[in-house]
Amino acid sequence: MTEGTWLEATGYRIRTMSRAEVALTLDWAAAEGWNPGLHDATPFHVADPAGFLIGLLDGEPAATISVVRYPGDLAFLGCYIVSPELRGLGFGRRIWQAGLAQLEGCVVGLDGVVAQQASYRRSGFVHAWPNFRFGGKVDGRADLALLDARLVPFDHLLELDLAMFQARRPGFLAAWLAMPDSTSLALVEDGSLRGLATLRRCRHGHKIGPLYAPSRAAAERLLLALAATVPGEELFLDVPDPNAPAMAMAESLGLTVRFETARMYKGSAPALPLDRIHGITTFELG
Repeated sequence: MTEGTWLEATGYRIRTMSRAEVALTLDWAAAEGWNPGLHDATPFHVADPAGFLIGLLDGEPAATISVVRYPGDLAFLGCYIVSPELRGLGFGRRIWQAGLAQLEGCVVGLDGVVAQQASYRRSGFVHAWPNFRFGGKVDGRADLALLDARLVPFDHLLELDLAMFQARRPGFLAAWLAMPDSTSLALVEDGSLRGLATLRRCRHGHKIGPLYAPSRAAAERLLLALAATVPGEELFLDVPDPNAPAMAMAESLGLTVRFETARMYKGSAPALPLDRIHGITTFELG
């Protein structure tokens, strides 16, 4: 009996998640220590309602994966989790294969934890760069020259996100900026949008992402202004290692590395302006 036949005989089935099940997979992500945002489920689901798969064993959740397709040929994979008591039995491999089949023809990115990177390489993913999650408390500083991002014309925000991510994702971006318990600030100079940053409440503390800025000084302005809105709270920032000024900024503010991931791609990696990406939007969706 093949593995696939055995899995089918056990009553294992894979289907698209409902919106409520996206919230469930984020609970699982929290249990893994990934500290998702309290309100991530809505923008995640909006990004691609067909992009979240769940494996059910006799009707009970056994495994999850997100395989979000953006317009064009770029996709992002995340939320790959198997229930701890069912690991090593083939349930994860089956949902992984189903997810990649759904992304046939796409360039697929992911931010993989160290323990899984060898497995991703065996599936054709190539290491692009390391990321480091920094965390800690920062004394914020209000900056009245920064704008509430929701007051900036949305097409300007969308064009900046497109330049930083290389895929247009209007539904996701609109929902991301509208999350409860979040603040988004924009840096506008001479009528041009130069920077964007969002702070959102997580299971523990707050994450800042994205943090798009033309320079370290501009990024620090945005970060400190966001920190001022949640005094005394712990902050987290996911920094791409090739952006040396961003790494230095995080360290100079007293933030410390909590864990490492790697951006990996299956297919030709997009040429991202990493010198302007001081904080990744989210490890789950890029």
